Amino acid sequence: MRIPVVIGIGSIQQKGLFDELDEALVLMDKATKAAIFDSTNNSIVDYIDRVQVPKGYWKYRDPGKWIAERNSIQSAVTSVTKIGVLQQNLINSACDDIAHGKIEASLIVGGEARYKKILALKENKEFIETELNINPDFYVKATDELQTKEEQDELGLMAVGYYAILETAYRKKNRLSLEEHREKISHMYAEFSEIAAKNPDGWIDSMKSAENIKQVSKENPLQALPYNKLHCTSWNVNQASAMILCSEDLADKLGIPKNKRVYPLASSETNHMIAPIQRPKLSESTGLDLAANFIKNICDEHKIQPNIYDLYSCFPIAVQMFADSLNLGSEDVKTVTGGMPFAGGPLNNYMIHSTVKMVSEIRNNHSNIGLVTGVSGMMTKQAFALWAKEPLIQFTSKDVTKEAALIEHPVQMSKQTDGKAVILGYTIFKDEDKDMKVVIYGEDSQNKRKVLISKDKEIIKNMGEEEWVGKQIVFKGKYLVS
Repeated sequence: MRIPVVIGIGSIQQKGLFDELDEALVLMDKATKAAIFDSTNNSIVDYIDRVQVPKGYWKYRDPGKWIAERNSIQSAVTSVTKIGVLQQNLINSACDDIAHGKIEASLIVGGEARYKKILALKENKEFIETELNINPDFYVKATDELQTKEEQDELGLMAVGYYAILETAYRKKNRLSLEEHREKISHMYAEFSEIAAKNPDGWIDSMKSAENIKQVSKENPLQALPYNKLHCTSWNVNQASAMILCSEDLADKLGIPKNKRVYPLASSETNHMIAPIQRPKLSESTGLDLAANFIKNICDEHKIQPNIYDLYSCFPIAVQMFADSLNLGSEDVKTVTGGMPFAGGPLNNYMIHSTVKMVSEIRNNHSNIGLVTGVSGMMTKQAFALWAKEPLIQFTSKDVTKEAALIEHPVQMSKQTDGKAVILGYTIFKDEDKDMKVVIYGEDSQNKRKVLISKDKEIIKNMGEEEWVGKQIVFKGKYLVS
């Protein structure tokens, strides 16, 4: 078994006027060039035989081939990993194939240029994206839907509503009042904001106070109760990151300095798919716990103690569920980047950025052992990855999906047209017609699940002021009656 190692990293961020910014393709190319340069030996391009790219908002068919050609990477197999697949899966597959001698080296690169698109609208400019119409060698995609039709009909495809409902279930489970909960998540994200402001690769360089984050304002509008804008991932960025992995044997052959090398020790993931409303417990995940336990057991067995973390932070519920699974306390610092609302959360490739930042932190302090987590979907799939300056153990990875599926089963959807239900979670947001709307996940008298809504102004006002999770309600059709 060969030992996989990261030998080169690159991170690019751009701010400024429209004409000063690049499209995502060019950003990814620049990040790749930075990673090649960082490795200290340009000859690494002769050994890269896989280029993996997580899909962004862009329309390119195969950016990997375009990037490979511009960096003299001659014969790499290219892939695009679509939304719904864990970003850690790209790293795991590269590490496993390097370990088993199937490939020599892999380039993983992701990027986004939504900030340039936004400026095009503001500055009345035309945004033109390079056309790449040839498919990659492989598409990697999820096999199941991330939500039910009933959920999608009321919540659409925007993740914030789904995560907000999970957050209210978590609030109730932890017996927090609405105000205590608002204080908790706002103070947690204020700490993230301070870290992002000091991060040269962070998007927002001004610190946001807990009060800034908690209070609804013109700059911080409500997205889906209890989340305001500053609780939510910020994907309107111009950012790209890249990393190069190879075997330790190849690193030796190319004379890559020891201080450039950082090693993946272990990784775990769960791809067990259950739509949010059908989860037995909305704010808990069997797959998450199994994947976390795999990493914790390895740490215990080999006396490895992680001391820096980057917990996936698209919304506060993700941070809290990961922290619970790892037994982290409020005093533990949970991000090295500053988190997705503040450091930037480019669609479908933030975990590449957080891993690149973690590698940099470990290089800067060789005593650091880092733990990075990732999410795909509506807190649907989760991943963990352990990193260190030395190859303390042979890289090992585990997919706990089958084990989780044997334990955790989806709850059936209700067919009742009217009756009573208990509220499991809810959120409030502005609907397409600009009116406020509440969406409720309920459990009927037969312990089956139902999506309910209300546009009653008094009910909505009360649900924003008092805890309704756990209350019994009456419904008719899809509407909450009382």
